[in-house]
Amino acid sequence: MIKVTVLYGHPTDEKEFEKYYEEVHTPIALAIPNMERIELTKFMANPDGSNAAYYRMAELYFETIDVLSKSMGSAEGKATAGDLANFATGGVTLLTGEVM
Repeated sequence: MIKVTVLYGHPTDEKEFEKYYEEVHTPIALAIPNMERIELTKFMANPDGSNAAYYRMAELYFETIDVLSKSMGSAEGKATAGDLANFATGGVTLLTGEVM
């Protein structure tokens, strides 16, 4: 199993981010073909009250690296990646790994 982890930095406007993420970006991402599952996390403050290192995380799972490549190369995958610039004002970090 291959996992793509998307880490979102803290946005300039959380309310605007959440609205766009829920109403626009997530439906685009859910259309990516051959995605096994998706997990979305919104981080809480640290125990000392400070912000977590990241604001949100999305984890997208695919059967193999070849399936991931084909899926992200699809129109839906390209639309998902292209949409990041429309709302991710805190920056985005992408990681790809093998789930063991």
